[in-house]
Amino acid sequence: MDWCCCCNVLIEKGVAIPLTFYLFLYSNMAITDATVNKYNNASKRISSDCNLETDTLKMALLTSSYTPSASHAVLADLTNEVSGNGYSRQTLGSVTLTQSSGTTTLDCADISFTASGGDIVARYWVIFDDTPTGDPLLLYGLLDDSPADITIVDGDTATYTINALGVLTLV
Repeated sequence: MDWCCCCNVLIEKGVAIPLTFYLFLYSNMAITDATVNKYNNASKRISSDCNLETDTLKMALLTSSYTPSASHAVLADLTNEVSGNGYSRQTLGSVTLTQSSGTTTLDCADISFTASGGDIVARYWVIFDDTPTGDPLLLYGLLDDSPADITIVDGDTATYTINALGVLTLV
């Protein structure tokens, strides 16, 4: 399988496979269909050194001071990650990669963040692969499409429910 950077598709046996990404986030504070963006290198990394079935995928939260850029490639490129008040990057659990009728879907369990010792305030989410060197970035988006910060109040948990279509779909 090869990746065509100009078309942003995977090529397998001469057939172009366009990439489609889905992620719908729902929390106990606000319900929003999140716009999903992929980092420029995501398609290439998925077809080379990221094994979505076995690697450890994580979600991080960033503050409104972060300036999103599709050109960010690795975790070290990110600025203004949330810190303190019980915040920690969350590992995506129950990750599955299924194939059916030419469509590959990556899915995972819902993702939760709990505030303790103070509020957690965030605007963006990022999914990255924690296994390869450099922790390549895969997907990012707003937690609230208005855009506005979301606040997880001290003692509360925000759970983001992954859509039934999964996190990532390769068609």
